[in-house]
Amino acid sequence: MDNLNLRHLFYFWTIAREGSIVRAAEHLDLTPQTLSGQLATFETAVGGALFRRANRSLQLTDFGHTVLGYADEMFQTAQALSDVISQPPEERPLSLSIGIAASIHKLIAYHLTEPVLTLKREVRLSCRTGDPDELLKRLAQRELDLVLTDRQPDSAEAGRFRTYRLASSSMSLFAIPQLAEPLRENFPRSLNGQPFLATSLKAPYVTALMNWFASQNLRVKVVAEVDDSALIKVFGRQGVGYFAAPTAIREEVCRQYQVEHIARISEVRDTLYAVTRSGKSHNAAVQELIKERPELGDRLEKTDP
Repeated sequence: MDNLNLRHLFYFWTIAREGSIVRAAEHLDLTPQTLSGQLATFETAVGGALFRRANRSLQLTDFGHTVLGYADEMFQTAQALSDVISQPPEERPLSLSIGIAASIHKLIAYHLTEPVLTLKREVRLSCRTGDPDELLKRLAQRELDLVLTDRQPDSAEAGRFRTYRLASSSMSLFAIPQLAEPLRENFPRSLNGQPFLATSLKAPYVTALMNWFASQNLRVKVVAEVDDSALIKVFGRQGVGYFAAPTAIREEVCRQYQVEHIARISEVRDTLYAVTRSGKSHNAAVQELIKERPELGDRLEKTDP
């Protein structure tokens, strides 16, 4: 940066875009002699010729093309920044970086983030999935604005974060039609020894589901453990076994993966939270996301058998 004069770089960029020193000088309201001198000073500073003369015109050297590529990015970014600064504060785009626990079902994650996509203000959304503990570390380091998770932070970390309960849904079981029909008969005894697709993630609903199986004296035959909720559904669509998903997304799961609903397990629930840093956030997108949305868990369960 010691050798990089941004004004000289801007002069070079303008010359390259205009194709000649004369036209660039007119654009910059400088004399051609002054602009030519500024270009020579910049070439000396960067240690190489940026243009060569050919048939009374200027052509970029290889080095000039390289410098121009960086200059294009820099000044396009500067123009975008200028456009943002010129807007009234209430109309400027919002940046929102969200961490999403990998154990949250992807359709649920979409429904939880959907409200910010319908705000009147533009929202530049970035989503990262991963382990909840790692996401909370990134939240504390201000790399994230908010974390969507299915478990609350440890009590030892309570002072660092604020937790908001967003929604809760019972869990349901699903399978392809050939498996679902016999499993619905004599439920839950019909599940005994049948192939089950389990998640290897340490989600609270998984522990509750396994405890429910035990309370029913069912032998669970796990045929695969998968650490991705979407991949489990793909396995289920291929008939490998039955799987669990929140009742709140029952219709979407059935439609997207060509499976059928077996039964709802009201005793097992998936509860979701938004976690922010302690202290009130002034980001309007964050404020929109931390609103409780009971309709997400209730909308389908009201009509469940």
